[in-house]
Amino acid sequence: MEPSLGYVDRKEAGRDLAGQLTRYANRPEVIVLALPRGGVPVAYEIARRLHAPLDVYTVRKLGVPGHEELAMGALASDGSYVVDRRAVEEFGIPDQLFKSTLQRELVEIRRRERAYRDDLPRPELRGKIVIVVDDGLATGSTMYAAAQALRDQSPTRLIVAVPVGSAQSCAMLRTIADDVVCAHIPAHFRAVSLYYANFPQVSDDEVRDLLDRAARESKQWHAA
Repeated sequence: MEPSLGYVDRKEAGRDLAGQLTRYANRPEVIVLALPRGGVPVAYEIARRLHAPLDVYTVRKLGVPGHEELAMGALASDGSYVVDRRAVEEFGIPDQLFKSTLQRELVEIRRRERAYRDDLPRPELRGKIVIVVDDGLATGSTMYAAAQALRDQSPTRLIVAVPVGSAQSCAMLRTIADDVVCAHIPAHFRAVSLYYANFPQVSDDEVRDLLDRAARESKQWHAA
């Protein structure tokens, strides 16, 4: 898949990905978790087509100071993190600088948790089939941190689902997830944004709106 043959937007990507996850439809043990913010519009389309509840799992990339677009690791909302040792060594990141970056991003995770979830308790994942979703995998470090933390919560099955990703990242995720559903793995992967015609920033308000809509729809399914 070349960038010119990608998706119109995250909504279309979510519908496409949902078509590859139909075996999980209408199963009460399934929950869809989105990595905010970009993963939420994708996951919303999946959750509504599977008739599954939607929640967020907040993870932050740990950017290399001065080169924040490059990841030196990732931090999950429970405080667990992964480190890209190669990036840390290549850029000569001292331990104290790494720790200060970690603390700064933890503060942002807490802010987002309050903004998106109003300090509601996290869903119980033990015994659940968890489908964790993002809008794409570049280095895969953020998703890996999420999968590592979610694995510790004893789900029955952990599935990573993304519309597009690099072959290397998808392979890395298969070492920790039970399944990786990647709709497209380009031979020559570039930036995730290049596989979308429209790839705007997703706002906090949009995240809250989609979570509220998903919660209302979930109540309707259960009442039917």
